[in-house]
Amino acid sequence: MPKPFYPTYPVIHGDYVISGYEPDGDSVRFIADDLTLYHNLHRNYRIKPSPKDGSVQLRFEGIDATELHYGSAAQALGADARNALLAQMGFTNVKYASAGSTKVTSSTPAKVRGSILALAAEANGRPVSYVLLEKDSAQGSSVRVDESLLQKTMNYQMLSSGIAYYTVYTSMPLAHRNIFRDVAAKARQANSKGSVWAIDRTSEFVLDNQDSIGPKGQCILPKLFRRCTDYLKAVDRGFMGNLADWIISVSSTPSRNENDEVLVLNNQDPTRSIRVKLTDLLVQSNRRISLQGDILDLVFVEK
Repeated sequence: MPKPFYPTYPVIHGDYVISGYEPDGDSVRFIADDLTLYHNLHRNYRIKPSPKDGSVQLRFEGIDATELHYGSAAQALGADARNALLAQMGFTNVKYASAGSTKVTSSTPAKVRGSILALAAEANGRPVSYVLLEKDSAQGSSVRVDESLLQKTMNYQMLSSGIAYYTVYTSMPLAHRNIFRDVAAKARQANSKGSVWAIDRTSEFVLDNQDSIGPKGQCILPKLFRRCTDYLKAVDRGFMGNLADWIISVSSTPSRNENDEVLVLNNQDPTRSIRVKLTDLLVQSNRRISLQGDILDLVFVEK
């Protein structure tokens, strides 16, 4: 076996903040000590710090927690994932604007020190980041991100606990994808109560309405949940067709491509891995929808 290649990442120190915002299980806001360090990232021109406090929304590399507030829609375990992340980060006594609200009004402490490791911003301008707390923060302007450092990240911890789905892109280094896949496989095998794996129905679920996949409904991969939610809205407006039809129809315009390209890995023989469209993996029979392939063998192509 060849020795894994672990790339070097720039280190950006700063504060995580949640007051005035709506954190969830795989995203918080971050105020960099030095905003000019974002210039080191690929597609840095997309990053737009808030004029209020200089914070930016992060995208946690390698994971996707169930949705807490996709518009007015939410998923099972969305609040649990958020609460788990905030607790692990050290935020306590978190207060919200009102009962049922996801907007934080105060917390103890107001800010948590840490650092992010990032190479690029994604299409929406969020730095794609490994998230470290101050006690684990890497020192220096750059650091080699090996397995021992990955294990200290909030990303790894959320995946290890099973409270977030494994969701990776081609922009994520291969060695890192392999490490995250292994820990996700262990979490799935453990099938612990309170984990997404204990209630996951991505391989086959019934889509009647939004409640079907809502907080008390079937738990599916968040990327698929978002597509289903927008599809149901289109159906309410008169769209005729199945989920794949809708994804293809909206993806015909460059401004909105919902039909992700996906690498379906063959772990026994990597040369037999294939590249397909998301819709190629969807099978629908009336109300019943299934996503073909193992979630842990899917790698989405970065847009």
